[in-house]
Amino acid sequence: MALDQGLIDWVAEALAADGSVTHRRMMGGATLYLDGTVFAIVDGDGSLWFKSDAESDAAWDAADCARFTYERGDGTVASMNYRRAPADCYDDGEALREWALLGVAAGRRAPVKKRKS
Repeated sequence: MALDQGLIDWVAEALAADGSVTHRRMMGGATLYLDGTVFAIVDGDGSLWFKSDAESDAAWDAADCARFTYERGDGTVASMNYRRAPADCYDDGEALREWALLGVAAGRRAPVKKRKS
């Protein structure tokens, strides 16, 4: 499926006052950054997922936001620290901003990964 540029533009518009949203294409979707901090992904189906961590999990659980899961090559299911955006994020800019900033905070708390040489 094609990358949902409209969704990325919507996220960028909602966060314009907080910084610059950029993206990098990855596996049919995109990783979203706010001023260089990873805070979300858009999957190939056009769904938005925000970064989460142990500190923010309670808020995501209270909103019943599912964890991002995928099937590995060996058939096992794995998950990543991302949560599905609540439905109101797709049509309410303030809700989108609120949840996105929770993802930004989780991204800022994440340990920095070193690039392989």
